[in-house]
Amino acid sequence: MDWLASPALAIGVAAGIFGVTVVLGLVVQALTGRPEAASGAEPAAPTAAAAASPVVAAPPVAASAGADYASGLARTRAGFVARLDVLLRGRAALDPSVLDEIESLLFGADLGVRTAEEMMQTVRDAASLEEIRPALESRAREILESVSANGRAFDAKPYVVLMVGVNGAGKTTSIGKLAARWTAEGKKVLLGAADTFRAAAIDQLGIWAERAGAEIVRGEPGGDPASVAFDAVQTAVARGFDVVVIDTAGRMQTDAGLMDEVTKIVRVIRKQLPDAPHEVLLALDANTGQNAIRQAQEFTAAVDVSSIVLSKLDGTAKGGVVLGIARELGIPVRYVGMGEQVGDLYDFDAAAFAEALFARDDA
Repeated sequence: MDWLASPALAIGVAAGIFGVTVVLGLVVQALTGRPEAASGAEPAAPTAAAAASPVVAAPPVAASAGADYASGLARTRAGFVARLDVLLRGRAALDPSVLDEIESLLFGADLGVRTAEEMMQTVRDAASLEEIRPALESRAREILESVSANGRAFDAKPYVVLMVGVNGAGKTTSIGKLAARWTAEGKKVLLGAADTFRAAAIDQLGIWAERAGAEIVRGEPGGDPASVAFDAVQTAVARGFDVVVIDTAGRMQTDAGLMDEVTKIVRVIRKQLPDAPHEVLLALDANTGQNAIRQAQEFTAAVDVSSIVLSKLDGTAKGGVVLGIARELGIPVRYVGMGEQVGDLYDFDAAAFAEALFARDDA
């Protein structure tokens, strides 16, 4: 063709084609939000920092001012405490038969053996029938305050929280509620979905992340939980998150293999942050009673549990397990869950709990 015979014209045509290509590339980038890869080039591998899925959510709801322990412990009070009232009603003195009945009641109240023995001694030491109830309330408060959780300083950035517990104990829900509380306080929160044994758990945590206004690092179903934990911490460090909360697979405390996975996660986290996790929260279902104490014993053998998140306290008659956990294990209860709303996770108040546990419903 004639234009090929002219070098200048050929250069001009080539420049025009190149210009059109550049314009088309910019149009594609504008429409898709990502640069067009060069022909034949491999797509870049995602970095850990890019692994977090940002979410846009409505402003999270802050936790309510205080827990309604009187209502939350109504079922427990109607069981253990109401039966104690029945035993004492109309009695002139504490005769041996009444003491035997009270002892049976205490040992069947999901307090744990050691706690029941101490509470029984409190009954024996009471100077009169009228003193038994306030004396038990006072002893309960002493037990709980002896292991009360210290205030959280968030003295590390990122502050790494590891959540452990069996299936159904309320781990994921508690993580979501905590994330909502902390984002409401202005903290930048990242969740790590390291429960890769159940795809539904990953999706559930994603829903909670959206509700809370947090971001999430997801693992693939069936993937390595420790790798997800590693990526979550790496992302938190790289992008300046204040808090990272790592969910773990719900496991039975008797499953040695899965319990070993928890210790592996801790080791992997410490490769990046030697002093992490800064807190290990154990989620327990209040409905399980003394089995919650056994769960706590097994988990503390595998990992250094800092404190307890006790869920479903408002739906159980076994709220006395709080005393057993504190006395038998020396582990404080930091939070209690009473309700399904995002703000229904409360700081544990030992004095308010003891008062509500032994309150008179007819007062």
